[in-house]
Amino acid sequence: MSSIELYPNKLKGKIVAPRSKSVMQRALACAMLHHGPTEIIYPGKSEDDLAALEIIKALGAQVTEDVRKYIITGAPTLLNQTETISIHAGESGLSMRMFTPIVALRNGITQLMGKGSLLKRPMVFFNEVLPQLGVHMESNNGFLPLEVKGSLIPKNIEIDGSLSSQFLTGLLLAYSAAEASNVTIYVKDLQSKPYIDLTLEVMQAFNMHMPIVDNYQKFYFPKSSLERTVESRIKFQVEGDWSGASFLLVAGALYGDIIVEGMNTHSKQADRAIMKALQLASVSFQEYANEISVQSSSLQAFEMDATECPDLFPPLVALAAHAKGVSRFTGVHRLKHKESDRGLTLQQEFQKMGIRIEINGDEMLVYGGNPFIEKGVVFSSHHDHRIAMAVAVAALPLEQPIFIQDASAVGKSYPHFFEDLQQLGVSIKQVILS
Repeated sequence: MSSIELYPNKLKGKIVAPRSKSVMQRALACAMLHHGPTEIIYPGKSEDDLAALEIIKALGAQVTEDVRKYIITGAPTLLNQTETISIHAGESGLSMRMFTPIVALRNGITQLMGKGSLLKRPMVFFNEVLPQLGVHMESNNGFLPLEVKGSLIPKNIEIDGSLSSQFLTGLLLAYSAAEASNVTIYVKDLQSKPYIDLTLEVMQAFNMHMPIVDNYQKFYFPKSSLERTVESRIKFQVEGDWSGASFLLVAGALYGDIIVEGMNTHSKQADRAIMKALQLASVSFQEYANEISVQSSSLQAFEMDATECPDLFPPLVALAAHAKGVSRFTGVHRLKHKESDRGLTLQQEFQKMGIRIEINGDEMLVYGGNPFIEKGVVFSSHHDHRIAMAVAVAALPLEQPIFIQDASAVGKSYPHFFEDLQQLGVSIKQVILS
């Protein structure tokens, strides 16, 4: 599926949310580092998940795949590897930033590559930090490809957490795997703290050597007291993805009566904040232990700080486009280094619906309430999965069908997004656009 034509229709029914790629990729990294077998139940199958899966295979993990589970035997000899290998993260920023410190544990050279938008995302953090930990590091002027040669030695270090929490996630996993003792990672201006909570939660589930956390500013690793045994077996279930589910929930709020299943309502995922947004926008919904029911509603403009959950900007804009009044969001500085410059691409695409979006510094204003489209209008995903989904959801209540170029971009996080919309009643067909 490259380009599609989507015919608006009222949604009705029940759908299972996709699996969380944030949880899945962290679980794969922990499974690779685990001294024993891991059973991952309901694994994610997004492009980012599959990229992480190929990385752990390249690093020596043994994987048996099933529809509903993976059996993974870790690579406890990782630290002793001396051969030169290459790994490819696809377009996954998390996989690249998470696995780079991990492969820096190896004695051998590791070449790290990516493609598409990942080639434009800065990695200068590693140039600044890894040499302080005894790692030889080369990059393309702070961008991919990277080459690292360890082995990484955990030390007291201070890092800047303002660009992405994903860099810290990688360091936490590497320090834990190296059984860091009496050392501290000091962090300034950490962004997306819920994602670090998620990292620590997954690490705990795998019985990893854990840091003591002081106000997200100090991560102190005491002397490890863990006893490693190959008999230790981990069973880990991947929870539903709040990032992907947010688009389904907004779709229901705009033009439906649907139930989204498979959600952990106590999740550490940052994008669970979509529930706060629905409440602020006066959406009618009911939240249960493992599912959420949402109905189309008369929406009101709302305000929200999305600094800690920047991936919510696209569904928030889709929701605000149909809300009466001017909605205000902060945290725009987190949008530049995504699959696209999302502040600009949201402006460009929603203007095609007659929706004005203003960006003033770190603030975004969405003038909503009366979106419309003209016949034959063509939207672009900008090869950004979340832009494609935001446009599709926002167009559901409109009278005219829409065209979305490069709709297959959704495969990065939610490969079955359009199939799920079809299951809920939307008519979609593939087209060739000139």
